[in-house]
Amino acid sequence: MADSGDSRGSGMTSARRGNLLTRGWRSIREAGTLQLAGTFVMLLLALTIARFSWTLPFTDVATPLTNAAERAFYDLRNYYAADLVEQDDRILMVVYNDQTLINAQKRSPLDRGMLAEALRNLDELEPKAIGIDILFDQPQAEDDELIETLRNMKTPVAVGYANVATNEDDIVYEQQVFLDEFMSRLEGSNARPASIRLDNSFGATRVWPSIEPDLPPLLGRAMLRDAGVDLGRFETYRGAIEYRRSKFEQQAGLGEAEVSEDLFESAAIDLFVDIDPSILPFLKEQYGGRYVLIGGDIVDYDRVETTFSSIDGNVPPGLAVHAEIIAQMLDGKAMNPVPNWAKWAIAVLVVAIAALVALLEWPTRKRAPLLALIFAILIGIPPLLEVRDVDTYGLPAVGWLLGWVLAFTAVTTTARAAGAKQRSFAQGALGKYIPRDIAQAIIDRPELLSLGGEKRAIYVLFSDLEGFTKMSHAIPPEMVAKLLNRYLEMLSKVVLDHGGVIDKFVGDAVVAFWGAPIARADDAERAARAGYAIWQAGEEFRREVAEMDPSLPPIGKTRVGLHYGEAVIGNFGGDTRIQYTALGDSMNTAARLEAANKPLQSSVMASREFAEQSGLDWWRAMGRVQLRGRAKPVDIYEPAPDFPPEDRARLEEASRIAAEDAAKAAALVADVLARHSDDAALQNLQHRMKNLDEGGAYVLG
Repeated sequence: MADSGDSRGSGMTSARRGNLLTRGWRSIREAGTLQLAGTFVMLLLALTIARFSWTLPFTDVATPLTNAAERAFYDLRNYYAADLVEQDDRILMVVYNDQTLINAQKRSPLDRGMLAEALRNLDELEPKAIGIDILFDQPQAEDDELIETLRNMKTPVAVGYANVATNEDDIVYEQQVFLDEFMSRLEGSNARPASIRLDNSFGATRVWPSIEPDLPPLLGRAMLRDAGVDLGRFETYRGAIEYRRSKFEQQAGLGEAEVSEDLFESAAIDLFVDIDPSILPFLKEQYGGRYVLIGGDIVDYDRVETTFSSIDGNVPPGLAVHAEIIAQMLDGKAMNPVPNWAKWAIAVLVVAIAALVALLEWPTRKRAPLLALIFAILIGIPPLLEVRDVDTYGLPAVGWLLGWVLAFTAVTTTARAAGAKQRSFAQGALGKYIPRDIAQAIIDRPELLSLGGEKRAIYVLFSDLEGFTKMSHAIPPEMVAKLLNRYLEMLSKVVLDHGGVIDKFVGDAVVAFWGAPIARADDAERAARAGYAIWQAGEEFRREVAEMDPSLPPIGKTRVGLHYGEAVIGNFGGDTRIQYTALGDSMNTAARLEAANKPLQSSVMASREFAEQSGLDWWRAMGRVQLRGRAKPVDIYEPAPDFPPEDRARLEEASRIAAEDAAKAAALVADVLARHSDDAALQNLQHRMKNLDEGGAYVLG
């Protein structure tokens, strides 16, 4: 029977969890119209942030505040999710560097004669394709030589191109006119224009540039097409650039090597000028069959911030970005985009979860782990997608967090404000007759105090002070009030300290119960210990009164009755006055047990049902009695913490066999009484064992 308390506790827990959202929703519904409207607006704002934290709705304009946070989080997860690779030997960067410019004694435009000679020598190395990341937008004396070289190239060459419409920061109209004329002179050759435009949205090159109808193919696309590579998804790819990190960088430490030096081999263009023909075979063995990119790697020219720049501080040349794009195509790593409908669905889900969690109305200690889990999931999803080759550029990861917080705060604030009236009602209705934990539970669950009742199994305590009514006629009313208040204060403290609910005071009598409105697994033990402690408090009160005024009539002892059974629990009354109480036969039984203490010459008496539920081993069986007003006999037990276990067992056996063998039962009681001759309750039990009815019970007069 001890398990029944746990099952009831589990049942109550399950019911409580099942009602969590219902209670929260009721609080929201009871909010005022204006507050509900404000909450709705805040939820719409939360949804907007959760969806549009990168750019303002249906525009390319950066969302204030959140865009910077999104970029920072994107860069961070990309950096640490990036593949660590060795130097890519498929791509060679031939560069004009600062030393080249010093040797040529010419800075801008770049020396085209040197470029023409380098192209001729590179052509002998039989690369797969050559890409030139240089705009020929101004005339130079070496132009004819360069054009002739380009027209005679056996290797396909993609020549850098831009126009004013898409690269207004890099070229003006007059330059475009010259560039178009330059390109027209290459028609019919292996050299063709290729766009060198990069996407610099929000201050860094994180994604591939858009495909514009007035521009030729992107430099990398043109080179791979000329080399006969099937671009597949990259024909129209607009997703993120998958930057990589070199293993060397990890070993050397951040900042000690740039991307251009780490991931791709870089050779100064001088190396391919004035070449001794005898070394061409060696150069062909080293560089043949590669994709060759030609451009600048100059300290203050054409540097491009990338996804990694905010993390490692490196700002590589634009040539290195084109190299990354080529490597991504060669690796076939087209990142899978997150569709717009999924972004909307996640945003709605985030706001909905925030609202539902806010409706739970859990205390902080229970809510904190759930909040931590939700935040961990929201923060962890973007990096997880990133390592799974999902393009998270534009994914509102920070927006999810901010939207969640905003929605949670809005609903929580509304629910708390609306619940203030319910909490005020609960506090006023309960007063001081319930323990703090139950009071808090009722404040959290105001429906527990709704008008009406429900059948519950409870533990009932009924106490009475012997002789107080008679004494009250012999002393002044003021003293009666003083003594009664002190007595009830002492007993109330015992009940509340043991987690009970004070049902009512009837003069000097106290009625209390456990198991409602909140049931706990240890309610039975609490009630049992409270019953014994109330008797002890009564004895202390007797000593207090005797010491306070020896002239006062002696105070009688406190008697306690304990019973476990069903009762109807709830608020009864009307709109103007209600009382939270318990009604039913179990209340009457507890009262009868309290009254039975007098003829039984005992102080605390409990029914078998109560004693078995308590789980305590301090009970001693005191036979079976027929209580006044009850047809069914009751097996009764008395708490006796210091009673010897062997004598306790004999009394249990005596009570068990009394109906079949009253003589033997009486003998067992007599044996125990012989060792406790001054125990009035045992003396009374011996008398009752000799006067049992046919059912083995003693009928109380």
